[in-house]
Amino acid sequence: MNLSNVDHAPSVRRFRTLRWLWRHPAITLGSLLVGIILLMALLAPLIASHDPYTQDLLNTLVPPSAEHWFGTDDYGRDIFSRIVYGARISVFEVVMSVGISLAIGVPLGIVAGLSGRLPDQAIMWLMDVIFAFPGIVLAILIVSVLGEGLLNMLIAIALFSVPVYARLSRNLTLSLKSMEYVEAAQALGIGYYRIVVHYILRNAMGPIIVQSTLTAGTVVLAAASLSFLGLGVQPPTPEWGTMMSDGRNFLGVNIGVSLFPGLAIVLSVLGFNVLGDGLRDLMDKRS
Repeated sequence: MNLSNVDHAPSVRRFRTLRWLWRHPAITLGSLLVGIILLMALLAPLIASHDPYTQDLLNTLVPPSAEHWFGTDDYGRDIFSRIVYGARISVFEVVMSVGISLAIGVPLGIVAGLSGRLPDQAIMWLMDVIFAFPGIVLAILIVSVLGEGLLNMLIAIALFSVPVYARLSRNLTLSLKSMEYVEAAQALGIGYYRIVVHYILRNAMGPIIVQSTLTAGTVVLAAASLSFLGLGVQPPTPEWGTMMSDGRNFLGVNIGVSLFPGLAIVLSVLGFNVLGDGLRDLMDKRS
């Protein structure tokens, strides 16, 4: 065995990884921003400098300082710590909303693509009805009916994302079911469930993952908008949209109360969108 080749193997792999990241800047930047949000969510107790709920009424609306990096809000709570813990809420919103949308939209799309004319038309008609409403307007309507709160907000956001996955899954199914390997599987008498899972869903996962990444940014923005309007997460929970709403009355005293949560939202949405665009471009090149 050549020991010099063994010694150089890790450095070669490291060089190839760095070269690949350099050639795909969108994936690199998006992964970096999303990774920061995920680390904040996972390591919030270690990163936060203060308890996000502890009030200090003698130090309200304090500007950024060495003790309070982003200042304090109108209750004297540390803004930086609340933003860090707010990342947990945002990640939970993304996981739940995208998960619910996938669980409903993808099966409906596959059924529409594999079924006959009438089931296909019925499902797509229902999706068109939902899609006709602007997403945030539909979410406000649903939350107004169901009531305020995190769970109802997640249901509302998930429902207006269902047509996106249903349409995408239907189009992919129509394309994949005409492939030779699917027709061969049907000729061999392979079961319907196995064809759907192993031949259609498995080959459709790439575009669905890309769409999920892009939808994640929409979820963060929609959840922050609903919370800003008072229809989502309620105080004192450290949610970015709620924090922006709380700080709008104190912009002339300490703009950071609304500015820093707003920047967190911008970076989160930017990270998911850039990552999704990078993954889409990468899959287009492979295809």
